[in-house]
Amino acid sequence: MTEHHATVLVVEDDPAIRMGLVDALGFEGYGVIQADTAPAGRDAALRDRCDCVLLDLMLPGGDGFSVLSEVRRLKPRLPIIILTARGREADRVRGLRLGADDYVVKPFSVRELLARVEAVMRRAPPTARESTKITIPGGHADLARREVVFDDGELTELAEREVALLAYLAQHPDRAVGRDELLEKIWRVNPERTQTRTVDMHVARLREKLRDTTRTPSVIVTVRGKGYKFGGPA
Repeated sequence: MTEHHATVLVVEDDPAIRMGLVDALGFEGYGVIQADTAPAGRDAALRDRCDCVLLDLMLPGGDGFSVLSEVRRLKPRLPIIILTARGREADRVRGLRLGADDYVVKPFSVRELLARVEAVMRRAPPTARESTKITIPGGHADLARREVVFDDGELTELAEREVALLAYLAQHPDRAVGRDELLEKIWRVNPERTQTRTVDMHVARLREKLRDTTRTPSVIVTVRGKGYKFGGPA
């Protein structure tokens, strides 16, 4: 057995398959986290420290595609391997387009799966263990819990799009992100068919919740002619 110093999240509702994966990964030296529903898998992927996700597509409480889409928005570098009995080409293409790093069709060889886990983790950058907490002046935004927590005890809930918007800007702190790019990446719409005012309205609401409403906002900074830039803590 080799000590990998890495943790794999297994999101699988079939107890026999899940425990087989847990045992195999544990024998290889991985730490393992388990989830058996779509909501539990999403929460674990965003809340817990993990280095790779093994994600079934057919899950109670939702489907793996929705989990994949949301986790990929908030943790774009976290390796995700889809495990499913749905081997149709359309499903494989959809999973890969949503950001899956690999796709394994059941039944599969445990040895092959372990090799794929090692492969996607080798390709992943060392920053795969991304934090879901973003520091802001006077507090922090917890993306997993979808809330802003201030040092004075006030707590404000964030909408899903607000979480995705803040996460995307924070993931690109060194540049201004244009409105068209935000519409494509966050709203998944064609910017030519959507009013860019949509982005501005969401930024305004997000600034209010972040207490970033001075004449010169410091968390979400407007870059004239280019878009918005994450400023981080003052």
